[in-house]
Amino acid sequence: MSETKRTGVIRDINGPIVTVELPGVRSGEQVKIGNLGLFGEVISLRGQLAVVQTYESTDGVRPGEPAQGLGWPLSVELGPGLMGGIFDGVQRPLEKIALESGDYIRRGISVPALDRAREWEFEPNRELSPGGKVGPGVVLGVVQETTTVLHRIMVPPGVEGELLEVAPAGAYDIESTIARVRDPRGISHRLSMYQRWPVRKPRPYLRRDDGISPLITGQRVIDTFFPQLKGGKGAVPGPFGAGKTVVQQQIARWSNADIVIYVGCGERGNELVDVLESFPELDDPYTGRKLMERTLLVANTSNMPVVAREASVYVGITMAEYYRDMGYDVVMLADSTSRWAEALREVSGRLGQMPVEEGYPAYLASRLAAVYERAGRVETYAAGSGSVTLIGAVSPPGGDFSEPVTSHTKDIIETFWALSKELADARHYPSIDWVTSFSKHVQTAAQWWHKEIDPDWEKRRTAALALLARDAELSRIVNLVGPEALSDAQRWELEGASLIKEGVLQQSALDEIDTFCSPQKQYALLDLAITIYKRGAALIKLGVPVSELQHLPLMAKMRRLKSMYSSEQLDQVFAFRAEVDHAMESVRIEYAKSDQHEHNA
Repeated sequence: MSETKRTGVIRDINGPIVTVELPGVRSGEQVKIGNLGLFGEVISLRGQLAVVQTYESTDGVRPGEPAQGLGWPLSVELGPGLMGGIFDGVQRPLEKIALESGDYIRRGISVPALDRAREWEFEPNRELSPGGKVGPGVVLGVVQETTTVLHRIMVPPGVEGELLEVAPAGAYDIESTIARVRDPRGISHRLSMYQRWPVRKPRPYLRRDDGISPLITGQRVIDTFFPQLKGGKGAVPGPFGAGKTVVQQQIARWSNADIVIYVGCGERGNELVDVLESFPELDDPYTGRKLMERTLLVANTSNMPVVAREASVYVGITMAEYYRDMGYDVVMLADSTSRWAEALREVSGRLGQMPVEEGYPAYLASRLAAVYERAGRVETYAAGSGSVTLIGAVSPPGGDFSEPVTSHTKDIIETFWALSKELADARHYPSIDWVTSFSKHVQTAAQWWHKEIDPDWEKRRTAALALLARDAELSRIVNLVGPEALSDAQRWELEGASLIKEGVLQQSALDEIDTFCSPQKQYALLDLAITIYKRGAALIKLGVPVSELQHLPLMAKMRRLKSMYSSEQLDQVFAFRAEVDHAMESVRIEYAKSDQHEHNA
């Protein structure tokens, strides 16, 4: 990237939008504004005038102060040292900033994202030798970034040619030369352990692949009923208090991804503080080490500059693509895209652009699509397959799913986990509404469940959803005329749906046993609930009163089973089937005896 710096002068200030006279500046170029050196980005050009959106508050800045073009677009540093980091919306490390400026980020402060002083043990790729041809994505060597993550040092996009040298094994800082490549024009490129990449430009790959395996989150309503594939696009819309943040935190903690990137985009400070304080203390269920060894956090609270909020999503997705290029499965969680869209609306209004639905700019849908389309499973240049799964929380005002951000998101994504205020008010968590939610990945996920867990998974899931749909229909009748209007068979359908809702769908994030549920346990619980319903329905056809079945001890135990035995105690879960068989057979025998007695009498 060019690093030619040009100077100019500020002409006008309108909140985060600053107009500068800066000859030769380019659209998208980063600019330093005023005597404080505030960072910004050129978003439009009008002759010699450039319109800049600043990532920091412009309070106190005056027209006439200098402006300086930096010669490169908004970019992030990509290299060893990202994992376990906590950054702001433009990739400044918050821990280092706290050491320099205290609890509040001093305006104009510039701290590099990656530590220049730290040395990393570099192990070169033994298959490479000077004189060979290399291209983008070729692994030059590896660095053990954390105990969990092996960081592959790759030839950056745009560089190819003859490999002149590779550094021997040893300790190097990220700016040390670890390789040199001569391109076809004869220009020698010095490669270090890190690279810069413009955040608004998707990183290249060979080809896009279809997802083949589900992202296992340990949450039954997600994995079993509305599965998400690795490399998929999902959304979690819901009103205030419905549990969006907890759902996303559960996915971040328990998903079987290699890397987790959590972007707090314009959310309340107390929620992000909870994330920042709790995540470093959590143990990784897959490695036994700290979860932060494979997690990266971008924190941008609602009181931070609105433009930095808009940039934070691009910063997060660019870092996700970087680890994807190493062959990792990455999950990126954005909380929330509504606050990101509000930043677009504010900037659009200050630019005087024509608003459309609810004041949002006309390009809202295309911007949303451009972000979500950067998710996917791809074949990388050198590391096989990698994926980015993007899950965005949406906060529609008043829980109105017809508002623009939610409706446009719904058109783009493949998995829709709609949170219900009614379920949340009833203390049913996760409050994912099984009527409104959907997943386009069921058929692909079914192949995985068929192979890895049980061939009947899809049948059990379909039966459960049909029972839940029947429950919604019968509940309307009960609300109108009362339960007495229902037959015993219909009342048993309500009881079966209740078993699924309470015994399978409900799951407490605070329950030490039930906070995570393995796929094997998920299927076992679903299978038991469907089996109990079917066995009971057969007995009701014989004439057994529904009240006799409702009061069986196994009904209460089925509701508690999820919290009684962990995923490692599947034998006890499977043993419960014998109790079900015995109880149902006992009811059948007792009823047959009483029926025979009445017949003889």
